[in-house]
Amino acid sequence: MNQPVCAIVGFGPGVSMGVAKAFGQAGYGLALIARNPTKLAAAATALQQQGLTVQTFAADAGQPDALVQAMTQVQAAMGDPEVLVYNAATFTVGQPTTLTVAQLTADWRVNVVGALVAVQQVVPTMRSQGKGTILLTGGGLAFNPMVDVASLAIGKAGLRNLTFSLAQELASSGIHVATVTICGMVAPGTLFDPDAIAQAYIALHNQATTEWQTEWVYQ
Repeated sequence: MNQPVCAIVGFGPGVSMGVAKAFGQAGYGLALIARNPTKLAAAATALQQQGLTVQTFAADAGQPDALVQAMTQVQAAMGDPEVLVYNAATFTVGQPTTLTVAQLTADWRVNVVGALVAVQQVVPTMRSQGKGTILLTGGGLAFNPMVDVASLAIGKAGLRNLTFSLAQELASSGIHVATVTICGMVAPGTLFDPDAIAQAYIALHNQATTEWQTEWVYQ
């Protein structure tokens, strides 16, 4: 049997690394997608040293064409993902009235548009197979915005809304869509340790259809 694939878009050293280890240890091949090839290579080496199967693909989540190309490369190299994790996020420091249209639009493309683009790449196969898991990393800013990071708060609110809309659309196709809403600063050795947070992703993926949650609030 081919190894199932977990694709992580917007891979970084925090939550993404915890999620990668959790799914890798559960037997998944890991497709890591991020902008910086050098950092991706270092992360892949660290995960491979733990005996995990890893391949890397460079793409900016805020550039739809590049993201589509990367997802196509994942499918060609490893097979269609059974699990998609979207963890890309960015922000411009600034209060709402100080943000330019260009700044808000650029952040929105990463925080929300990229998630939809990634989802659209995996849904056809998931629909045909009648199964799949899509997990989008949310944040407490969706509930309680902070004025100085308005673009990120807007993005997390939009991502949460997108999650619930996708869940309504795709549940009947056997595709579980959910968000892990992280209400705190991620840091090793704290309540918001990446490895601890990753267990929420695994738990959502393993939920029986009758128990599906659309949101896991981690606080």
